Amino acid sequence: MINSTQVSYFILAAYIDTGVSKYLYFMIVMSLYILIIFANVLLIVVICMNRSLHEPMYILLCSLFVNELYGSTGLFPFLLLQILSDFHTVSVPFCYLQIFCLYSYACVEFLNLAVMSYDRYLAICCPLQYNTRMTHKRITILISVAWIQASVVCFLPLSLSASLQLCGNIINKVYCDNYSIVKLACYNTKVNNIYGLIATSLIIFCPVTLILYTYMKILKICFSGSKQTRQKAVSTCTPHIASLLNFSFGACFEIMQSRFNMNNVPNMLRIVLSLYWLTCQPLFNPLLYGLNMSDIRKICKNLIFA
Repeated sequence: MINSTQVSYFILAAYIDTGVSKYLYFMIVMSLYILIIFANVLLIVVICMNRSLHEPMYILLCSLFVNELYGSTGLFPFLLLQILSDFHTVSVPFCYLQIFCLYSYACVEFLNLAVMSYDRYLAICCPLQYNTRMTHKRITILISVAWIQASVVCFLPLSLSASLQLCGNIINKVYCDNYSIVKLACYNTKVNNIYGLIATSLIIFCPVTLILYTYMKILKICFSGSKQTRQKAVSTCTPHIASLLNFSFGACFEIMQSRFNMNNVPNMLRIVLSLYWLTCQPLFNPLLYGLNMSDIRKICKNLIFA
């Protein structure tokens, strides 16, 4: 038996021997990471440097793009190193650091999308009150609360996991995962499981409930409003809904894979789907908003092709 004092590293058992193909995978992942950095940094610079975009909606988008950089940086450098390595191990402190980064990234993503839905609700359903309710000060407070709440919610389960006595050090994933560590515990982990369910509810279900409520209100206004109101709602809300559905799909599969037995699913498919929410969303969001929102699209064209 291995107790907590002896575990100094974890073995990531989901990696497979790909031979010389690992260099091809390395180049693909590296290209994806560079593209993510370029797309998100470009839009952050565009929003920050243009005073015409210093509005609540664009400030929230800027926070979203910063979060994409944060989340992808918590995964890609580590993934690139592991692809080239012959021994897929990670130290315990770094493993917990990666878990904190990835979980807080997911939490901020859902909270940011929830605040964005509230912003769209006020803009479409309460246009006369929008400027008084969504001030720069309030936006700053909402974004700060989202990041602070994410840090607190994600730190507590890690502090509980760090105190566990472990009877193994093998994680069947390509990156570190808190529940995989909890399953290695030598004794009952009821407290960890209960808090995990509570944290999942706070991270996912509360923001999603707020988003669904605001969009029900928006749809009600659209059906009873003019054609111009419907067009405005569709143009501003479509990217947000697409982003939410894309991230929710990836996050839900990751939760299912962690909590349930997925041995009947092919290993390569499990790896791809477990990485989906961390690799596609950071690229999907800047492309979606950059191409769909005319103000950002025009400035990007002028900046790139000037």
